[in-house]
Amino acid sequence: MATCICVFSAEGNSGVSGSLLLQQTSEDGATTIEGQLRGLTPGQKHGLSITTYGDVRDGANSCGTIFNPFGKTHGAPTDDRTLRMVGDLGNVEADDAGVATVKIEDKMVKIFGPHSVIGRSMIVCAGQDDQGRGGQETSLTTGNAGPRIACGVIGIANPSTS
Repeated sequence: MATCICVFSAEGNSGVSGSLLLQQTSEDGATTIEGQLRGLTPGQKHGLSITTYGDVRDGANSCGTIFNPFGKTHGAPTDDRTLRMVGDLGNVEADDAGVATVKIEDKMVKIFGPHSVIGRSMIVCAGQDDQGRGGQETSLTTGNAGPRIACGVIGIANPSTS
C-alpha cells in the first residue's frame, strides 16, 4: 500500500486548513482520499481538484491547471473514465461549523505508475464545482468553482504516522 498526504494552507485570509490522506493498495486499485478541511463557508459546497504542479511558490496560482494527462474535459468524479480529467474530484460540503469531512474513492487518481499524483497539488475553491455542466467554456476547463482558497502539495506520508 502507498500512502500520501496533502496538508492545506490558506490562500490570503481564507482561513482554510486541513489535511487529506491518499491511499492506494495496488497499481490497478482505486485511491481513497480522506480527511478534514476546516474554515470553509458553512453549509456550502466547495470544488476540490488535483492540479498539475506541486509548485506553491505563488500559492495556488502556481499550481497550474487541473491534472489532465489524457486531454479530457472537466467532469464529475462519477463520470465515465473516458470523459473526465483525472484531477476532477467534485465537491466537498462544509457542515454548519465550516468543516468538510472528506471520503472519496477514485479509480482514476493514482499514486503508482506514470500518472502518479505524488508531487502535484490539491486545491480547494471558494464555490461549487459545476462538474462541466454549466454551459460555458469555463465549465469544461475549471468547473466555474471560483477562486482558489487553499492548496497543498501531495507528498509521501511517513508510514509511522499514517
